[in-house]
Amino acid sequence: MTPEERDEIKALFERRNGLIELSKILTADNNDLYEKIVKDMGQTGSKFQDWWDTMAQKYQWESAVGGNWEIDFNKCQIFLVAP
Repeated sequence: MTPEERDEIKALFERRNGLIELSKILTADNNDLYEKIVKDMGQTGSKFQDWWDTMAQKYQWESAVGGNWEIDFNKCQIFLVAP
């Protein structure tokens, strides 16, 4: 993967993690903020999955039943983790 592709998924990864952490500290009395976070989490999750789907097809990454891909952000490399 290219450095640009790495940067794209890294930004989505960090955003998703930030939204998850924010949702953990959000109180129930702030419904407007809650709705915004839920919407953003859905959009970010979709973009995250779309990136993986697009890159998997582009680079023809191998897969395994029960396995998942992980990223080494420093080396711009994807590797398969199989059970």
